[in-house]
Amino acid sequence: MLGSQMQGGLGTPGALSHAYVQHPPLRCDIPDIRGLFYDDANKFLIAPTTDRILYWKIAPSIPSGPPNSDPVNEGPVLSVRYSLDHKVIGIHRSRHEIEFRNRETGETCSKKCRADSETILGFFWTDCPTCDVILVKTSGLDMLAYEPQSHAFRLVESKKFIVSWYLYTHESRLILLASGMQCTMFTGYQFSGGGIVKIPKFEMMMSKTEANNKPVLAADDVHIVTVYGRIYCLQLDRVSMSLNLYRFYRDAVVQQCTLPTYSSRIAVSAVDNIIMVHQIDAKVVILYDVNLDSYAPVSAPLPLLVRGLPSNSRQASQTADSQSSAYGGTIYGDGWNFLIPDLICDAENGLLWRLHLDLEAIAASSSDAPSVLQFLQRRKSDPSMVKMICLAIVRTIILERRPVTTVAKAMDVVLDSYSRLMKMGGGLPGVRRTHEQSEQLGGQPVEGSHVISQETSPGTTVSPSANPDRAGGAANRSAQPNSGVNHGADRASLNTSSDSDEIMNVSQVTSQGTSGYQTSDAINKGQQVVGEDSRPLSSGTSMQHGQHAGSVAISPIEMFQSVFALVEDEMMGDPAYLTAVIMEFLRSASKAGLKAPPNLYVMMAMLLARSNRYAEIALFVSNKILEPSKELAMQLMELGQQHPPTRKLGLDMLRERGLHHDYVAALLQEGYYLAALHYARKYKVITVQPALFLEKAVASNSAQNLATVLSFFCEFTPSFKTTSDFGRYRHILSEMV
Repeated sequence: MLGSQMQGGLGTPGALSHAYVQHPPLRCDIPDIRGLFYDDANKFLIAPTTDRILYWKIAPSIPSGPPNSDPVNEGPVLSVRYSLDHKVIGIHRSRHEIEFRNRETGETCSKKCRADSETILGFFWTDCPTCDVILVKTSGLDMLAYEPQSHAFRLVESKKFIVSWYLYTHESRLILLASGMQCTMFTGYQFSGGGIVKIPKFEMMMSKTEANNKPVLAADDVHIVTVYGRIYCLQLDRVSMSLNLYRFYRDAVVQQCTLPTYSSRIAVSAVDNIIMVHQIDAKVVILYDVNLDSYAPVSAPLPLLVRGLPSNSRQASQTADSQSSAYGGTIYGDGWNFLIPDLICDAENGLLWRLHLDLEAIAASSSDAPSVLQFLQRRKSDPSMVKMICLAIVRTIILERRPVTTVAKAMDVVLDSYSRLMKMGGGLPGVRRTHEQSEQLGGQPVEGSHVISQETSPGTTVSPSANPDRAGGAANRSAQPNSGVNHGADRASLNTSSDSDEIMNVSQVTSQGTSGYQTSDAINKGQQVVGEDSRPLSSGTSMQHGQHAGSVAISPIEMFQSVFALVEDEMMGDPAYLTAVIMEFLRSASKAGLKAPPNLYVMMAMLLARSNRYAEIALFVSNKILEPSKELAMQLMELGQQHPPTRKLGLDMLRERGLHHDYVAALLQEGYYLAALHYARKYKVITVQPALFLEKAVASNSAQNLATVLSFFCEFTPSFKTTSDFGRYRHILSEMV
């Protein structure tokens, strides 16, 4: 739990919020609109009027300009969805009719159901290869294929079963269909670019009331979220005031844990792979990270703030009421509609907000630096900000002289994250794409209801113990096209296409991404209860969300430039501590298979010399702890002015590294010009100026040595006889003789 220590954090303690919405919002309070609808497939906010459809494209960012519009026929509007290629508009007109309009020609056609026996609950567009539109009716599903030439829809297949209500998100491509007296029995399908996948039928658990009444599960109490490329279902149990978290596996659906909500009125969002649980009555947000070692909250519950309000009142002192009056609405008002994953639509005031995490505040709320760094290295929404915070945390724990073991753990987190990035394709932003390989595993889908609870008893809250999501990551699966239904037992995991404008069949990175960690045998055994060959159903949505394509991973060079080079001056009084920290960094880099920058070895040699630890310098050089380089050799020679054996270490390093020019120049500087001459002849070093040798020979006042040098260059460099140096030093030699 990151929030285990709320005081004495790395930054400013007592942050007012860990989540916020940014002012100004998108204003869509246009006169005569007939409600607001959200098309999650195209990221459109839609506002129909009497004869037009107004829409705003809200991805990658909320726009500030006027909406686009399309003409439509007059009539009631229950919902609106554009086709994935934006060529057709689907308008849910009534409980028995959906109208489709071609945007180019204005042609319309309708799909109707039998008014006496069934009702249309909704519809959605899909990139499934066998159909384009799914009609959801109380009698089942109709799979329709669109024929653009005739602007008609052909029925591909009907799936018959009783449906009370349904839930669908385009991000997961997953539809859940509720049935039964309490609406707790669920049938699920995933309609993706890879085909149709049927998940096993399962039942959600509901607590009984004191009067032993059986409550009915409402659609508002179930949420599908996609985090770390994995699909989860969150179900609110209003009686026990808890949130049941379900994870889909190939042959079962696992109730993975139960999270306390402390309220029967909540909403759910997903921001940067963090699950936000909004307590509507208390007006606070609880954050959960399913990739942590436990299911404890990331931090303490704090209010949702509105950032960027007019500066007539200071944000630090704003209450919920003052914020509400400032923007003209009510925080967590009755008109707020939470749209998965990260939007809030204030229907009463015609506003659209996007939720954000305050990563600086979250980092400041805990003094457990390694845990904070692990948390931050999994964030993708703002890589430059994350990188800046991580570097600041590492600098801070060094300057605060935290225990070396703590600093070592922090180094391990940072370098392990970068090492994983390198192994998965290098550090070029937006280029790395890895694909999950799959296995075709045997077995048949289990019939009936399949929910396996990992809790000790129904309705109880799981203690903050090992998180089974950390084990194994996303399952391996094959990307074979499938035109029909692929049952859960024949698929390793559910997959989705990218949620960007351009539909791509891209498989997802393993669920750990750049921040996977080792899992214990106990966790692995805990997952084996699902089935020996079980694999989690995972989403294929890219983990690089939004417009931020950079990486949060920090390279060893960045660590040197932004950490060690900046703390060196402030650590002058305690070189031993900084030396120990650098040693831990080198250990961590070696463990991660990374190369430390040469300047770091130079800094370490200087710190050791500052403490008169020359013997250790010699030991580290001989054992290659100080990696040989030109920069280190030059530093050793400079340090050797106070300790001659160290200078010899530098000279030997130049020779061993084959840096012949620098070795000859160093011998000359020492006055060993004849030895330098012999070395230059042996290794054909022609880059050193003859005048340097000749000056040393003249300074020795030895005519024999000067003659030897002149003779060498006349033989070694034939063009030397044509230079002015030859005539000048030959004249000097004649005078000396």
